[in-house]
Amino acid sequence: MNKKRITGILSVIGISLALWACNPESPGVEYMPDMYRSPAIESYVDNDEYGNTNKMSARLPVAGSIPQGFAPFGIPGSLEGYESSGEQLMNPLPKSTENIAQGKELYGYFCKHCHGAKGDGKGSITNAIYGAVPSYSDTTPNRRGGRSMSQLKEGHIYHTIMYGLNAMGPHSSQINQEERWKIIMYVQTLQGNKTDEVVAVDEAANVSEMKDQTTN
Repeated sequence: MNKKRITGILSVIGISLALWACNPESPGVEYMPDMYRSPAIESYVDNDEYGNTNKMSARLPVAGSIPQGFAPFGIPGSLEGYESSGEQLMNPLPKSTENIAQGKELYGYFCKHCHGAKGDGKGSITNAIYGAVPSYSDTTPNRRGGRSMSQLKEGHIYHTIMYGLNAMGPHSSQINQEERWKIIMYVQTLQGNKTDEVVAVDEAANVSEMKDQTTN
């Protein structure tokens, strides 16, 4: 068999393979197709790949693993933990006009409906659901720790946001670490701590409110 004939046969085979590979009815020959298209596993269904003990596709995280962005909180949700929080926890964020303004905005989302816009405990749902939400400026000693609301340190407030207190439920799942500290920074202004930064935030809010009234 001469070279021309061999070349012709190989050409025919090559063209045939090329035409076969272009067939829209077939993806052609693939090596380990699962590497190209991983089979999706639906949540909350049985999957035989996991063995006979627990076939649920939604798997528990590895013991001791920490979700991305999660900051462990090692202080217990007890009276002792609440008391120690006042000394152990310090706000890591700088007290700035921007942080206080953001804290005020977050307070409006998560706190105002119970604690009131002015922190006086007269929120929109207070009378309907909760009968006695204390004011942040109250100087009357409370039952927990013997200090008043105006004397609460930032650590006490952080602990309360994490675990809740009395009728207030925990908010750790709704508010991340940075947001908690910004809210606390603003709450401390409602305790009566009027700094230059707070005055600037209040003035900006008053100007914005006046503009809205003029526009309307």
